[in-house]
Amino acid sequence: MNTNKKVVLVGAGFVGMSMAYSLLNQGGVDELVLIDVNKEKTIGEEMDLSHGLPYAPQKMKIKAGDYDECKDANIVVITAGLAQKPGQSRLELAVANAKIMKDITENVMKNGFNGIFLVASNPVDLMTHVVAEVSGMPKSRVIGSGTVLDTARLRYLIADYLEVSSKNVHAYILGEHGDSSLVPWEHCYVGCKKIIDIMKDNNHPMTDLKKIHDGVWKAAYEIIEKKKATYYGIGMALNRLVKAILNDENSILTVSTYQNNEYGQEGLYIGVPAIINKNGVKEILQLKLNKADQEKFNHSCEIMKENWEKEIKPILK
Repeated sequence: MNTNKKVVLVGAGFVGMSMAYSLLNQGGVDELVLIDVNKEKTIGEEMDLSHGLPYAPQKMKIKAGDYDECKDANIVVITAGLAQKPGQSRLELAVANAKIMKDITENVMKNGFNGIFLVASNPVDLMTHVVAEVSGMPKSRVIGSGTVLDTARLRYLIADYLEVSSKNVHAYILGEHGDSSLVPWEHCYVGCKKIIDIMKDNNHPMTDLKKIHDGVWKAAYEIIEKKKATYYGIGMALNRLVKAILNDENSILTVSTYQNNEYGQEGLYIGVPAIINKNGVKEILQLKLNKADQEKFNHSCEIMKENWEKEIKPILK
C-alpha cells in the first residue's frame, strides 16, 4: 500500500504558493508537485520553498513537474486562472476561467488521476462544477473551497466582536462564495451557547450581526482594493482542507459540493457544511433553515444555476 501523501498543485500564483508555504511550515505532506504554464516560475518556487526545508517540521519532497505526476497523487489542487481585479465580481471571471479549468482537468485525467480534486479558482462554485463535469469523477471526490474562507472570516469577526477565541466560534457561511452568501444565525454558537442568545443577554444590537456578515462578503473587495489580491487566508483554508482529506479526519468544513436535494436544491455546486475525509465529501450536513434563510439560499443557488446554463454549459459542449 502506498502511504506517500502526495499533493499536486496546478497554479503557482499567489494563492497556490500561499498554500504551498503553509504546507511547508505545518508539515503533513510527503511530496508536493508544482505545475504552471510558466515553467520557469515553478522551478524558482521549487528552489525557494526547498531552501526552507532545513527549518520545516518534517521531510518533504518539493518539485516542479508536469501532469504525469498526477497519476499517483492523493489530491490535485487547482488554483490556476485569472485573478479578480479591483471592482470586479467573482462571477465576471466565469467564462475565461471555465476554459482554463476544462483544459487543466483534461490534462489531469488523461494521466490516470484517481484521487480527490480540490478547486479554489474563482468563481469557485462554478469552476468546481466544471471540473466535476469534465473529469467524470464521482461528485463526492470533486470539492471546491466554497465558503471555507468566508466561514473563517466570519468566525474571526465574531470572535473579535465578542472578545472570545475564534476556535470556540461555531458559525457557518452558506451559499455562493461571493455576494449572495448567507449566515444562518439560528445555527451559530459560541461554545455551546447560541449567538442570538449572547447578543440578547449582553444587550448587543441584533443589527451588528448584519454588519459582521457585511464585513465578510466585502472583505475580499477591500483587500483587493488595498493590496491587489487575497491569498494568505485562502492559502491557510486550502491547507486545512488538504489535511482533512489526507488524515481522513471526518472534519466538518463548508465546502462547495454537489447538491442532491439536501437543501431542496439539486444539479449545482454550492457552499454547505459537509463531513470531509479521505474519500472527499462523506456527507452533507443538513441544517433546518428558517423561511428567510431558505429563501436566501435558494436565491444564491438560482444565481449559480443561471450562470451555469447561460455562460458555462455552452463552453463544455
